[in-house]
Amino acid sequence: MPEALDATPYDALLLLSFGGPEGPDEVVPFLENVTRGRGIPKERLKEVGQHYFLFDGISPINDQNRTLLDALRKDFAEHGLDLPVYWGNRNWAPYLTDTLREMAADGRRRILVLATSAYASYSGCRQYREDLAGALAVLEGEGLGLPRVDKLRHYFNHPGFVEPMTEGVLRSLAELPEEVREGAHLVFTTHSIPVAAADTSGPAEGHGDGGAYVRQHLDVARLIAEAVREETGTDRPWKLVYQSRSGAPHVPWLEPDVCDHLEELHGAGAPAAVMVPIGFVSDHMEVLYDLDTEARVKAEELGLPVRRSATVGSDPRFAAAVRDLVLERAAAESGRRVTRCALGALGASHDLCPVGCCPARTPKPAAAGTDSPYA
Repeated sequence: MPEALDATPYDALLLLSFGGPEGPDEVVPFLENVTRGRGIPKERLKEVGQHYFLFDGISPINDQNRTLLDALRKDFAEHGLDLPVYWGNRNWAPYLTDTLREMAADGRRRILVLATSAYASYSGCRQYREDLAGALAVLEGEGLGLPRVDKLRHYFNHPGFVEPMTEGVLRSLAELPEEVREGAHLVFTTHSIPVAAADTSGPAEGHGDGGAYVRQHLDVARLIAEAVREETGTDRPWKLVYQSRSGAPHVPWLEPDVCDHLEELHGAGAPAAVMVPIGFVSDHMEVLYDLDTEARVKAEELGLPVRRSATVGSDPRFAAAVRDLVLERAAAESGRRVTRCALGALGASHDLCPVGCCPARTPKPAAAGTDSPYA
């Protein structure tokens, strides 16, 4: 039997994700949840949902989260970490509020949260914290005893997140035709967000010029590019680009778009490219449609050989990284010695989001931060 690991004071882990439809009839209701309060007509949502309908109305994200749950539970059991793992979504079943209600009924009093977003931004961090606060408010209104909820730090530069992606790039390079492999460029992709949201991502003292969101992605891209160079002996050109833009066309979003960059590479004579989706934990719809469908079609039109490397998904090293983050936070909360594991130039991220971190356009209560109403 493995030696028991101590997660005290925590008694549960919550996997908190975005959610997605699992059938055609769920697509529009799901998009209504995602866009609630924006006044978008149902007919427009049907148009937006076309990429889901191409895949029978099924987003892969829920199945990928089920696989990650299994990987986490397996890793915890194999390493003697007695910590039950629950799952809740922001926008589709199983809903976050229902899961927190279940956890409270099970007697869970100190909960750690793993969000399926590795980087700092409003949509990737604070919005999850706002939803946690909203769910806790519902439970409070129902007269239930509220658990304390803490969010694990950003894990973009943890070795268990970076190393599987590096191996994915090496595999994708090996899949390219030999005659173009040596000159292949690396195209690191992440979700585009409004420039204003990027500039205010992370703690206030670092706001401006892309904020923490861009800095963190660039640091991961450098780490992977350097590791690939060391492994292959080739120093490959690389660039951070963006995908999955939405919203009003007059609002500036982060650029360049991945398809525009592929055109630029082709025009400059690049022989091939590997698209590396560093901004995504798993191969969900933005990867499946925006890269595997749209970007691949663009590359085929250009005659540019491309491959798309794998996301981390349920890789055992990622599950081990989550265990490491759990034990790190438990040690910090208990006053024990803490060793924080992080690669690159930025170091380990903060445990508690400070005031002014990734602010909302309209201020809302947010749990699991220094400004939390549920300390």
